[in-house]
Amino acid sequence: MARVRPFAAWRYASAGDLSSLTAPPYDVLSPEQRDELLQTNPRNVVALELPAGPLDPQLPGNRYETGRATWDEWRHDGTLARDPQPMLYVLEQRYSLGEREVSRKAFIVELGLEPFDAGIVLPHERTLPKALGDRFELIKATDANFSQVFALYEDPEQTTERVFSAVMATDPVITATDADGVVSTLWASPTEQVAADLSDLLSDSRIYIADGHHRYTTALAYRDERRAAAGADAPADPDYDFVMVALVNMDDPDLVVLPTHRVADAAGDFDAARFKAAMEQHFDFHELAPGHPSGALEGHDRPAYLVKTAADERPLLAVLRDDVDLDEAIAVDRSSAWKHLDVAVLQELVLDPLLGIHPDRPETLERLSFVKDAHEAFRAVPGRDVAFVMRPTGLDQLRAVALAGEIMPQKSTYFYPKLLSGLLFRSMDA
Repeated sequence: MARVRPFAAWRYASAGDLSSLTAPPYDVLSPEQRDELLQTNPRNVVALELPAGPLDPQLPGNRYETGRATWDEWRHDGTLARDPQPMLYVLEQRYSLGEREVSRKAFIVELGLEPFDAGIVLPHERTLPKALGDRFELIKATDANFSQVFALYEDPEQTTERVFSAVMATDPVITATDADGVVSTLWASPTEQVAADLSDLLSDSRIYIADGHHRYTTALAYRDERRAAAGADAPADPDYDFVMVALVNMDDPDLVVLPTHRVADAAGDFDAARFKAAMEQHFDFHELAPGHPSGALEGHDRPAYLVKTAADERPLLAVLRDDVDLDEAIAVDRSSAWKHLDVAVLQELVLDPLLGIHPDRPETLERLSFVKDAHEAFRAVPGRDVAFVMRPTGLDQLRAVALAGEIMPQKSTYFYPKLLSGLLFRSMDA
């Protein structure tokens, strides 16, 4: 069963709008964006998430020492204040998607750490060893979570809506607006019964990690190290057995998953005509009328992409041919659910055999870029060899692959909007 509980968070002591103190997740920030945030406000959360100093933990003044010093300073000089008792936190992110007003809600709680093979908390994407090392050194140095793991729970009956309503009936405690205009509002409830109700409702739900696989995996490693150090003296349910998460109902119609597009280069010379002829072994190409072509991807029950090379005036629609049996065409040992993912089909039938790009050969990933905007992907050509505009991965597909005990290719999902860092902090000091 999933274990969730309220906790007493540290928060910025500043009242009112905290937009200048919050930031997007650390892994989407460039060094230039980090510097801009700190120029706007030197106490921005990136001073904790991406501290100054070298990444080598053996060097004096490394980023992990700096992060610890800043964390200690802010807790003692009044920059941060801790809630006096455990709270159940509710986050609403409100934004516009086209002409639609969207409100995505989450519970921010402590989630009991479980190994993935226990089948309680399930991953869905790969993690990168380099990023894992950096996050582990930071959590080990600071004994803290500075941002949330973004996770999903199952609630098709929407039973948790009454808990959201109970907490959101009170006055909010934090608001912040990001660069995209997404407004994040946070409520805090000290009511023990509300937290107990949520724990009961989620006790039979599996938890799926949507974003933050590195945070969760490093929290597991940190827990194991703390357990080993404590030995027989380890307390019951210590703070390091949990991690801070934002839990969203995966059956909520306001949960939006967007695609991440691909731009790729061949290892050597690229011949567009030869490339498309090779793709036709598995795909049918269709010409598109002038105008915005994204709607051409809708309504297909087979994997489909918009493909553009420098030789194409307009993108072409590529749809998997009806006579292609993916369970046979993709020879890797994976479930049928995995083999029917658009991202997996592109990886196994196009990127690997035709361009020599595959995540099992990390050096080849230097020739693959991930782009959020379809127009940006198309504009990258002719400077790059070929662009692929993707469809979003469905939540039913994510669930099926995770339940099969498998992980999707990198950047299979893009949950929008990202969670802001800096709303809440969680301490695990001994």
